[in-house]
Amino acid sequence: MERKLSTLLLVFATIFVLLQHVSIAQQTHVVGDALAWTVPNGGASAYSSWAARKTFAVGDTLVFNFTTGFHSVAEVSKADFDSCNTASPISISTNGPTNITLRSAGSHYYLCTFPSHCTLGQKLAISVSGSGSPTPQPTPARPVTPPTATPATSPSSNPSRAPAPSVSVAPAPGSVAQTYIVGDNMGWNVPTGGPVSYQRWTNGKSFKVGDTLVFNFVNGAHNVATVSKAAYDSCNTTSPINTISTGPARITLTNSGEHYYVCTFPRHCSLGQKLAINVTGSDSAAPTPSIAATPSGSTVPSAPSGDSPVTSPPAPSASGPSLAVAALPVTFLSFALLRLLN
Repeated sequence: MERKLSTLLLVFATIFVLLQHVSIAQQTHVVGDALAWTVPNGGASAYSSWAARKTFAVGDTLVFNFTTGFHSVAEVSKADFDSCNTASPISISTNGPTNITLRSAGSHYYLCTFPSHCTLGQKLAISVSGSGSPTPQPTPARPVTPPTATPATSPSSNPSRAPAPSVSVAPAPGSVAQTYIVGDNMGWNVPTGGPVSYQRWTNGKSFKVGDTLVFNFVNGAHNVATVSKAAYDSCNTTSPINTISTGPARITLTNSGEHYYVCTFPRHCSLGQKLAINVTGSDSAAPTPSIAATPSGSTVPSAPSGDSPVTSPPAPSASGPSLAVAALPVTFLSFALLRLLN
């Protein structure tokens, strides 16, 4: 009887160890979660804050969601990470989304090699342990202050996000005029949700004469142009009514009716960087004007990414993978236990 009891304790101890192994098994981390891999509104602190909430272990996978042709992900040395030197990366991927498996413990450094993207905050530093136990994240060097670029005369095709927008303060009770941050935290950018993103943003909002629209964007990477309905529907940016190239741009709504805005940088409008609103002269709610389909000649990337429609992998649960990893040994030990008890 004593021998059977000892064997029984050994079986339970083995099962406990197997379950512990499953609980610390490999996990998948979607870099930035909903933010994806892009130039963040919050600067370099956006990704360092994200990493501080995570535990990375050898065998885990990083998923970088971005649009091919607009961003890249490169692993670099700490010196290159601190200085945003993109000349000699350890490895680089230009196709999004990119999956990177963590194969060694220690500090790992990643950045986007597109011009100015790293200095604007598109960089990630993590610390990887040999197991699932928490490890302190590496402290990135002091972020490089983004240059105050003057409006570019010939826009580049690489969209990036605007600096962190100031939070708009709701008007005091009884006041009429309101300030709307276009896209809220998304800012004025090529949206991850495609052409419907800004249409969804307008849902539930009532725009009135006297209200102000704030377009948050990075100078030289985006602009905002007021256009006619025909130009809006066809994404024709050749003859805008008015164009503002310095962000953030504030536009006060001075007359009622339908208003249409686009970014004139190549392909940005066809990828969804366009806004249509209906303005009333009173407090009565007004429906947002219907938006015509994106012109058939426009090419919208189908790959999920940070700057195109993204279907991000589901956030990993705390237990990571399925318990199927331990199913076979546990079944075997269960049969052994039944035999001992009989």
